[in-house]
Amino acid sequence: MKIGTCIRGNHIFEDLENAIKLGFDTVELYFNDTLGNVNLGELSEKMRDMTEASGVTVSGIGLYCNPLINEKAREELRYCIENARLFGTNFIGTFAGAVSGKSVEDSMPEFKKVFSELVKIAEDSNVRIGIENAHMYGHWYSTTCNIGFCPRAWEMMFNEVNSDRLGLEWEPSHQIQQLIPPIEQLKIWLPKIYHVHGKDAKIDKKHIREYGIWFGESYCAHCFPGRGDTDWREIIDILRKGKYQGDITIEGYHDSAYCGDREQEGQRLALEYLRGCAGEAI
Repeated sequence: MKIGTCIRGNHIFEDLENAIKLGFDTVELYFNDTLGNVNLGELSEKMRDMTEASGVTVSGIGLYCNPLINEKAREELRYCIENARLFGTNFIGTFAGAVSGKSVEDSMPEFKKVFSELVKIAEDSNVRIGIENAHMYGHWYSTTCNIGFCPRAWEMMFNEVNSDRLGLEWEPSHQIQQLIPPIEQLKIWLPKIYHVHGKDAKIDKKHIREYGIWFGESYCAHCFPGRGDTDWREIIDILRKGKYQGDITIEGYHDSAYCGDREQEGQRLALEYLRGCAGEAI
């Protein structure tokens, strides 16, 4: 199984160079909120020399925005979907969006309207869209920018927009934070998982016993794979047995121990750990 890493939209060539040096197999372009002034055609050409020489591939384009209330976000998602082929990928990662401050249920009609249109473009472009499962500090009754953070919402989303072009960009850390066992969830939802982010989390059980889990309480620390509560060997085993065709892409810049000057050290250790898990998986 290939192991990749996210390269940030505002540090693309720096991050790509580091990914190549560390020996990653793939990279995912990672943009927060907006593409800015990025021209994907020009970017793909500039990246090509680096990726072809190293053998690194592009696993996807991630644009994590709120397309339900932002027309520019919708336009940029269309642009990504229509130009994914320039990078040799057929995957776009994003948020489901939200009507900010409203409940998941209140956001669902707008989700159906917006993603029915985006899925039609994805079908025409032979692209798959994966909803990243971060809650983004929202919850069921008051969302921020992503309603696609939990299984009940997924059931509703895929009922409203029923297409094999719409699935999940799944990572265990956000489910651990909701106290959902990721292994059992993966077994259930694997057919809808189109891309996997390599990010883990560790629960502070003592803190929960004292203070509970209401958002705002620091009971969950996000971290690199190998430093959290997830059994990545079993994750990889389930993915393989389920004929998963994608890679695991490390989402860095969240680990409080391996940050700043130690970020690349953390990325290297996570890469080595996941490759070890892949070699050990049944």
